[in-house]
Amino acid sequence: MRLSLVLLWLGAATACGPGRGFTRRHGPRRITPLVFNQHDPNISENSKTASGPPEGRITRDDDKFRDLVPNYNPDIEFRDEEGTGADRLMTQRCKEKLNTLAISVMNQWPGVRLRVIEGWDEENSHVDNSLHYEGRAVDLTTSDRDRSKYGMLARLAVEAGFDWVFYESRSYIHCSVKTESSVGTGAGCFPAGAIVHTEDGPRDIETLKKGDRVLAADDDGKTVYSEVITFIDRDPNATRSFVEITAENGVKITTTPSHLLLLAAPNMWREVFAANVEIGDVLLTRGRGSVMRPSRVVSIRIVSKVGVYAPLTKAGTIIIDDALASCYAIVSSHSLAHVAMAPLRWMSKWENPNEVESGVHWYAKALYKFGDFVLPSSYKYR
Repeated sequence: MRLSLVLLWLGAATACGPGRGFTRRHGPRRITPLVFNQHDPNISENSKTASGPPEGRITRDDDKFRDLVPNYNPDIEFRDEEGTGADRLMTQRCKEKLNTLAISVMNQWPGVRLRVIEGWDEENSHVDNSLHYEGRAVDLTTSDRDRSKYGMLARLAVEAGFDWVFYESRSYIHCSVKTESSVGTGAGCFPAGAIVHTEDGPRDIETLKKGDRVLAADDDGKTVYSEVITFIDRDPNATRSFVEITAENGVKITTTPSHLLLLAAPNMWREVFAANVEIGDVLLTRGRGSVMRPSRVVSIRIVSKVGVYAPLTKAGTIIIDDALASCYAIVSSHSLAHVAMAPLRWMSKWENPNEVESGVHWYAKALYKFGDFVLPSSYKYR
């Protein structure tokens, strides 16, 4: 009963935000096939907003080989020309997108399965720096090898969430994905060791509890102390890849790629996923009094750290390591996320302040899953 009431609210909250609400949905969206030599998005595969640059060939002797996972989905046909099972090996993100696509293929053409003719490659059969060498790319056909279907197959691959799809050959479709480190998992978080500011002074985020008041920013961009009402995610033992962003004034904020940062803009701030921050963007950092101080980004790198913490304040913002961030992730609109999280702020009044579950909060999980069905892709972190 509790979850059903929450989902009803989510529908109303989403309808109030940007994009289409429930009352304006008019049935299934018509999708069009890709044409030969078309790729989606219409940028280079190695662009940051597509699948991204190569990170290096993976061989069976590398430590990274353990990160590749086999795909034994019975709804997918694997050619396995080499007889080594290499075509079944891929990154977890590639596997998830491939399994999603397999369902779409069966729905589109009953009796037809998805067919993988090339996955991870260890035979040097592709160009240098091919993402096949990292398990991030697959070449696909349908099991009936009907080439008239390949344009639609490419479109279905785009809809399944592949980060770059290319109708490369009359004989197959090429698809690839971002690295695991560039997209993150779960909710947006900060690592152990990140510093927040309480009314009693700076504190490690690991020691933060419900009811503590931390420095944040109000709707006018002025610093205020705001109560921590719960944690969207909290796992002291988890290891994640984070984006470490350094500003000209020495402020350095570290967060997961899907977390929203609030950057300086003419109308106060603009929200940007941490993975999309670029050199030259301007962080809002803690200044004197209640005024935030802008400082340009001079360095960005990927780091691995232990511990994930995502405190939720009443204000919906938080100052971490002297930089301003949203409390939200996954959804690109800070204001929309703040509205959608209103029930969680309300329900937190009845939560035990001494109990914090490990992992992503159940409400946040429901919200992210629900958003997959309601929000346009432009509002989601993929």
